[in-house]
Amino acid sequence: MSDIESRLQSIEARLREAESRAQRAQDQLDIYQLVATYGPSVDSLNEESVRNLWTEDGVYDPGGNPYVGNDAVGKLIYGDIHQGFVNKGCAHVMSMPHIVVDGDTAVATGYSNVFLRDGDHWRVERASANRWELVRTAAGWKVKHRLNRQLLGSDKSRRVLGSGLPPSSAAATGT
Repeated sequence: MSDIESRLQSIEARLREAESRAQRAQDQLDIYQLVATYGPSVDSLNEESVRNLWTEDGVYDPGGNPYVGNDAVGKLIYGDIHQGFVNKGCAHVMSMPHIVVDGDTAVATGYSNVFLRDGDHWRVERASANRWELVRTAAGWKVKHRLNRQLLGSDKSRRVLGSGLPPSSAAATGT
């Protein structure tokens, strides 16, 4: 192999690596944007925006009765509890999630808080652990399944948080 051929192979390998890194960064950015869209969508009562975050057969399991299908998820904004929150003043706030992308699927793990206006103040109505299972579609990343569990000191919520972390995270942090 000539020196020029060797250099070309090295350049091609570096280009492939740069393209791969750029795609991973774009995937994470797109998933951050998707998760960040949820709060403003439900708080503004935008059924279409909520529905469009999920796949057609997507599931949102907030604990209790899951919403199955993106139409059902979109309609969650009409529930009595949600309407009561919005009419009082509320904010569904998502934390920046930890994201693991594996090809055309991804898991985003993080926290959500629902703040509710209480007179002249705000209080946390609900603090939860979240696991978002996502798939890449022709229309971009969509939620296939979202699991939401209140942080009540239970193993359930800790399992939700721990399930999205790669095994090497615990070893790297010494936990």
